[in-house]
Amino acid sequence: MLTTTSTIAAIATPPGRGGVGVIRLSGPKAFIIAEALTAKTLPKARMAGFRQFLDESGDVLDEGLVLCFPNPHSFTGEDVVELQGHGGPVIQNTLLARVLQLGATAAKAGEFSMRAFENGKMDLVQAEAIADLIDATSQAAARSAVRSLQGAFSERVNAVLEKLIHLRLHVEAAIDFPEEEIDFLADGKILALLEDVQMAVRNVQQSARQGQLLREGLQVVIAGKPNAGKSSLLNALAGVDRAIVTDIAGTTRDVLHEKISLNGLPITLTDTAGLRDTGDVVEQEGIRRAYKAIEQADLLLFVYDLSQEQQPLQLAEQFFAEYMDPKRLILIANKCDLTATVAHIDRLQDYQRVVLSAKQNQGIEQLVEVVTQYAGFQPEEDTFIARTRHLDAMQRTQNYLSEARIQLVDYHAGELVAESLRLAQNALGEITGDFSADDLLGKIFGSFCIGK
Repeated sequence: MLTTTSTIAAIATPPGRGGVGVIRLSGPKAFIIAEALTAKTLPKARMAGFRQFLDESGDVLDEGLVLCFPNPHSFTGEDVVELQGHGGPVIQNTLLARVLQLGATAAKAGEFSMRAFENGKMDLVQAEAIADLIDATSQAAARSAVRSLQGAFSERVNAVLEKLIHLRLHVEAAIDFPEEEIDFLADGKILALLEDVQMAVRNVQQSARQGQLLREGLQVVIAGKPNAGKSSLLNALAGVDRAIVTDIAGTTRDVLHEKISLNGLPITLTDTAGLRDTGDVVEQEGIRRAYKAIEQADLLLFVYDLSQEQQPLQLAEQFFAEYMDPKRLILIANKCDLTATVAHIDRLQDYQRVVLSAKQNQGIEQLVEVVTQYAGFQPEEDTFIARTRHLDAMQRTQNYLSEARIQLVDYHAGELVAESLRLAQNALGEITGDFSADDLLGKIFGSFCIGK
C-alpha cells in the first residue's frame, strides 16, 4: 500500500443536472477534510450520515450524505470519502472548490483507479474493465466487462503464467546440471510442456479476440454510385429512418455515422456520398470525405443497382482499385425487387455477394450473417472484454514461445530457451500489470473518466 501520497478529489458523477452529485476523496487527509467541511464528526464506516457542507465562513453551501470507507477496505485501498450532494453543476463545482481549499488535490483522469491498482486492490485488466463497463455500447459488452472486472480474464492469464513458470523451472533445472542438459532437453518432457503453454495462450487469444470485437466493434462503410440505395441500406440495418432517401442523385453529401448492434456485435455504420465525377464543389468535398472513410474501414460494403449494373466488379475496380481485397470488400446487389432475382448469398469470382432489397427489407438478415461471419464474431457465454494491447502482448508471447521451440528442437540451447521463456513471461505479465512500464500505465489510466 502507498504510504506517502496526496489526497485527491473529483466529481464522480457525469456533467449536467441531476438529483444527486457525488464528490469522491481518497488519501490520508480525506477524513480530516470531510470533518472540516461538515464541522462535525463523521458517520461510522460504511454508514450514511446526513451533514451540511460549509464554506470557510460557516455558511451552508449544500447538504447531503457522507459515507466513509477506511483503508484498506475501500476502492483505492486508502481512506475514501464520498459526499453525496445535489447534482447541479454550479453547486458541484463550488463544493469541489471548497474541498480543494481544505487541502485536497484535483484528481487526474483515472487516478482513483490507478491508486487501486498500485495498492493491490485490482490488477490492470480489472482496472481497464471499469472504463470498458462505463463505455459499453451493448448488453453483451457490458456483461463481458463485468466478467473482466470480476477477474475472469485475469484468472485465464494467470493460469497460463503458472504453466509458463512451471516450464521455466524445468529448463532452469536443466541448465543448473550441465552434464545432463542435452538429455534433459531432448527427452520430450520440456517440449510437451512448451506445446501445452502454446495451446493455452492460443485459447486465451481466441476468447480475447471476441472480447476485443465486443469492446471496439467494427467500422463498416457503405459506398457506391449515387442512387444505388446506400442510405436505404443504412436505414434498413439501423432499423430507423436515419438517412434522407430521395430519387434525386447526390442527396447524401457528407458522411453519416450510426452506431448499431448486429447479433451483439457493435458496429459503426457509415453512409457516404455517391461516387461520381462532378463539378459541384460541395459534392466533391463529400466524395473526398467518403474516400477517407473508405480508407479507414474494417469492412467495405459496395452497393450497386442490380437492375442497372451487370458488371459490378468492373465498377468496383473503377472506384476501389486499391481496396479490392476479397477479405475486406463485400458486393451488395441492391434493388432485387426490381428484377426477378431472389434475395440470396453467393460469390462473384473471389468476392462474397449479397443480393437484397434495402427498400423492401429483403435479404437484410443474410447480410447481417455475412458481416458477423466476416468479423469472426462468435462470442461465448464466458467471453471477457479485451483490448488491442492485450492481443499484442499475447502475440508477442507466442512469438517468444516459438523462438523457444526452435532453440529447443533445433539447437538444444538451454540458455537461449530460458531467455525466450523469460521474455514470454514478461510479455504475458504486461496484461495484468506484473510487468508494465510507467508510460504504459499513464497512457491506460489517462483514458479514464475524471473521478475514476
